[in-house]
Amino acid sequence: QLQFVESGGGLVQPGGSLRLSCAASGFTLNNIIIGWFRQAPGKEREGVSCISVSGGNTNYADSVKGRFTISRDNAKNTVYLQMNSLKPEDTAVYYCAGVLRMFARSKCDLNAEYNYWGQGTQVTVSS
Repeated sequence: QLQFVESGGGLVQPGGSLRLSCAASGFTLNNIIIGWFRQAPGKEREGVSCISVSGGNTNYADSVKGRFTISRDNAKNTVYLQMNSLKPEDTAVYYCAGVLRMFARSKCDLNAEYNYWGQGTQVTVSS
């Protein structure tokens, strides 16, 4: 079965940190661009960050630059999103998604049509 499993979400106070993990099963990540997306109730889904197949290129939404860091460990078949200095506005369900490199227009493209998605993990930032 081809799937992503996100974990690491939870409740954290403003200014706190969380690390999300996206573990792949049924396939390897070495040819897949990974993006992290989030969606809060009543809001559109937004791209948070993406990382190229070997980790050499990353992009971040302006709202998370300097606070979030995406990384990947292809040997462990896992992608991470380190989230620091969390704000209440970061509250959302976070999803990881993948797209084969050959179907993307660049090495790290949040606007690509991602066709592999995880189930999501809830992140709540509140005091």
